Amino acid sequence: MNSNQRAGLHDLGTGAYAWLAPRGSWGWSNAGLIADGGESLLVDTLFDLQLTDEMLRAMRAAEPGAGHIGTLVNTHANGDHCHGNELVTGAKIIASSASAAEMAELPPEAMAAIMATARDMGPVGEYFLHCFGQFRFDDIQYTPPTDTFDGELALKVGDKPVQLIEVGPAHTRGDVLVYSPADRAVFTGDILFIEGTPVMWQGPVANWIRACRLIEDMDVEQIIPGHGPITDKNGVVAVRQYLEYVRDQARARYDAGMDAFEAARDIELSEYSAWSDPERIAVNVDCLYREFSGAREATDIVTLFGMMAELAGFGPVTDKLDSGDLPTP
Repeated sequence: MNSNQRAGLHDLGTGAYAWLAPRGSWGWSNAGLIADGGESLLVDTLFDLQLTDEMLRAMRAAEPGAGHIGTLVNTHANGDHCHGNELVTGAKIIASSASAAEMAELPPEAMAAIMATARDMGPVGEYFLHCFGQFRFDDIQYTPPTDTFDGELALKVGDKPVQLIEVGPAHTRGDVLVYSPADRAVFTGDILFIEGTPVMWQGPVANWIRACRLIEDMDVEQIIPGHGPITDKNGVVAVRQYLEYVRDQARARYDAGMDAFEAARDIELSEYSAWSDPERIAVNVDCLYREFSGAREATDIVTLFGMMAELAGFGPVTDKLDSGDLPTP
């Protein structure tokens, strides 16, 4: 791993490329390109149109096959991996069935509405602006997948086989790995956050741990995470061990009768405290508590961001939040 890897396009040396964000925090996501025989497959778009356009221009300059991208794979439903879909004109857009359904629930219009009212939402709004204020959502046309699958899907890019492997629900409901054996590379989406704190919106945690172990067992040299620098299997192990640690720490506090937010504040992050966005522990513990209790209803997004805002030092907000604070598009 190299946290000093430059932002921008990285040639992996085999007709595959990684696009790295300048930092791995909220919204600053990675993407990838697999090319062969004049054909290309894009792994994910970015959070807004300007970022996606910059990436596509760099790919076209570096790789002739990127002049017309035939296939786009969205690894999951979060907007920083699919909001730029409209710019990949004419491509078949593939996602898991679960991801396609989830994308429709928080389209770009919803993010634009949230950001338009964030300044009136107090500390949680300040945190929204801290996380997402540098992106533009009001000019994005929601562009959903054209094709969906469940489980696994085998593709070809020129003569290269590419395997899509659904490992969700984990980070989100339908996370997908994009594995290119010929390139000895795997694009993991947000199954991996490298040098940044993973955030578990969906769970169960066992699925995410299983996905890490699957990557650990792959014959790969290049592991491109959803956020952070290109990594090796040591980076995968670190993410898995974080999940195992938080699971065990949360379970002990759940059994002791602590509530989820109290537990999140109480867990000592030790070596993980140096990872960016450590306040995501609040979402992870909330998700684990729902798993432990068998609760089916998810905690609303404003409450989750309120807990993170408080842990990140934006002020005590968890006692003031109401799901009605979240605007609808």
